[in-house]
Amino acid sequence: MNPKLTINIGKLRLKNPVMVASGTFGYAEEFMNFINLRELGAIVTKTITLKPRKGNLPPRTCETPAGMLNSIGLENPGLEVFIKEKLPILKKIGVPIIVSISSEEDSREFVQLAKALGKIKEVAAIELNISCPNIKSLQSTVHGQQKRNLSCGLSTIDHRLISQDPDVTYAVVSSVRSVTKKTLITKLSPNVTCISDIALACEKAGSDALALINTLYGMSIDVQTKRPKLSAGIGGLSGPAIRPIALKMVWETYKKVKIPIIGMGGIMDTQSALEFIIAGASAISIGTANFINPAASIEIINGIEKYLQKKKINSVKELIGTIECRI
Repeated sequence: MNPKLTINIGKLRLKNPVMVASGTFGYAEEFMNFINLRELGAIVTKTITLKPRKGNLPPRTCETPAGMLNSIGLENPGLEVFIKEKLPILKKIGVPIIVSISSEEDSREFVQLAKALGKIKEVAAIELNISCPNIKSLQSTVHGQQKRNLSCGLSTIDHRLISQDPDVTYAVVSSVRSVTKKTLITKLSPNVTCISDIALACEKAGSDALALINTLYGMSIDVQTKRPKLSAGIGGLSGPAIRPIALKMVWETYKKVKIPIIGMGGIMDTQSALEFIIAGASAISIGTANFINPAASIEIINGIEKYLQKKKINSVKELIGTIECRI
């Protein structure tokens, strides 16, 4: 029995549901000597911005119980260098390339980035990173009437708030949707009261899929110096510690939206990957596990196939959302 692992995410047809998460796989060249990259379902690049970013000052990472904190601050070479130096390497791999994008000073930068990338054939999809907790906006937040009157166009929004407000989320996603036909994947933050409200706004605005969850706000303190272990003070918590939260949010969102969900958050092995699919994820993304075991994604692909064979399930699509829950 050879179960089918193919899955559709918007216009994308992936040969399997396993991809690697933005910020944990660089621009793929770092992993070329460790795994056969052609076996992956897709590669999500490190987030890029219009201009180069140095990121936050070190220290930028630290270990925590069952996880890690990071405050990289979206270090990247900028759009121009990405297109000239990174993309040529990525396009040779032969798997769908999903480019993660974010804004620095003005949320209209999402539109500029999407418009530029939309013209490049090798870019299979765009991930809107509206949920990074590790970058400080240089612009003021949206207040009062300015926030309510988003129909007149995008204003200078503190992008830390985008994924925390359904109206602002709708404004950003719909604006990007209007300038590109590429598959749009919107990455959501767990640092909200009700993630399904944000997900519904994304769906209404034209997002083809959702990626959840991004990291949770966290802090760790050196008791000897009485200072935070990260130079930025707080950072994003990832790894197995956040898996139960991520799983719950995928399940909650699956019940509310019709578009595909890419589940992520502490997936370390086949079992944890299967949990997300059963909860409602059409695909899954491997993040922190890449730092511990570079071959984790390939092992999970093989593990999912063996599970389907053992359970006599013809296609991974038949497993999506099959959780038996009376709640």
